[in-house]
Amino acid sequence: MENPLNARRNLVVLVFSNLLAGVGVASGAAVGALLAESLGGTSVAGLAQAVSVLAAAVASIPLATLAQVRGRRWALSLGYALSTVGALLVVTAAVVGQLVVLLVGLMLYGVANATNLQSRYAAADNVGSGTRARTMSVVLWSTTVGSVVGPNLAAPGAVVGSGFGVPDLGGPYLFSVVAYLLAGLLLLSLYRDPAGGVAGRVVPAGAVGRGPGDARAEPRRTGALAALRWAWARPRARFAVVTTAVAHGVMIMVMVMTPVHMQHGGMSLQLVGIVISLHVLGMFAFSPVFGWLADRFGPLRVAVGGIGLQAAAVALGFTAAALATDVAPDAGAHAGHAAAPALDAEVLTAVALVLLGLGWSACLIASSAVLASVAEPHVKLPLQGATDALMNYFGAASAALAGPLLAWGGFEAVNTAGAVLLAPAVVTVILAVRSSRAVPDTQVTPVT
Repeated sequence: MENPLNARRNLVVLVFSNLLAGVGVASGAAVGALLAESLGGTSVAGLAQAVSVLAAAVASIPLATLAQVRGRRWALSLGYALSTVGALLVVTAAVVGQLVVLLVGLMLYGVANATNLQSRYAAADNVGSGTRARTMSVVLWSTTVGSVVGPNLAAPGAVVGSGFGVPDLGGPYLFSVVAYLLAGLLLLSLYRDPAGGVAGRVVPAGAVGRGPGDARAEPRRTGALAALRWAWARPRARFAVVTTAVAHGVMIMVMVMTPVHMQHGGMSLQLVGIVISLHVLGMFAFSPVFGWLADRFGPLRVAVGGIGLQAAAVALGFTAAALATDVAPDAGAHAGHAAAPALDAEVLTAVALVLLGLGWSACLIASSAVLASVAEPHVKLPLQGATDALMNYFGAASAALAGPLLAWGGFEAVNTAGAVLLAPAVVTVILAVRSSRAVPDTQVTPVT
């Protein structure tokens, strides 16, 4: 067990680095799609989120491999360093008006998402099995402050950016540069990997009884695909992988198109920032509650609740879009009568985004608790990296589809697609529940 003082220091460092990174990620969340749209049109608006999520997917496995070989400290610090460079490129793209430069910048910028997600497993490395879900959830919760403040930096960012000749939609990324840089420096200078924290390092059978001068045990390597095959043969591990990917894909698809949908409806940039802030609040603010519930009642039950919350979110989002569509044709002739339905649409959109974030939080924490309980040391980190990669690939595909869906069928089509995407999670949860009533999976700490 890690020294309690060192573990406490590590957790404090993870909390504050996540808080800073939350500012970095969320500063551009409300304006990324708008910036892409301004440079390339509505059909490419979803690419802003797509390339960021794709980069997070690509980075997940290398970061997990680096963590296995060199430790979490170097992996997390490198992730934020790359994100700093990405934010600088996004600012440059806004100044020169180049879509290609923007997309390259957003790819590096998106590495922060992979880094933030892997920090939850770093937190789990520092505690025992009885409090893993709660500890991971507290680190995720720390993102709340930065993530809620971030979207509301759109207007101040425009003011700050104007002083440097940066267009309004590029200004918020200046805050991202500073936030990522500080987060990386904090981890590099203060975080220390716990003894035995490199999960892939195992002691060879012949090492028992060797002297202290003998070579250290070498990591037994397992590839990402092998780790996923391992998980697929175990219902609870399979549920964790699939639910993580699906919940993230649904959240990304709906969230990334919400600012564009709201702007098309004539809503202000300030209102967009408030709605996105409420969504991010739902993603992180109640994560300790879901962590406690997962430790107390089991991750499967929490995951079922999370899927239900996301289903309710897409239903409300569809309803809000339908209300807005009904109001629009008659807005000029019946402005007084249209005001109430329009307000209802705005409120429903905000509530839907909050529920979407809450469902994501419940699903992510429940699934992460299962992945953190994997007993096979050579599978644990590769499976964590592979799962994060899969969730981000799924999110990238969802974001890429969201723009054309919005252009073709409006926000109703986006929410309908989100509902369809939930089906695989429902199936795997049902299978995992059935399995938990029979024989427990081997090599995974039993959870229900």
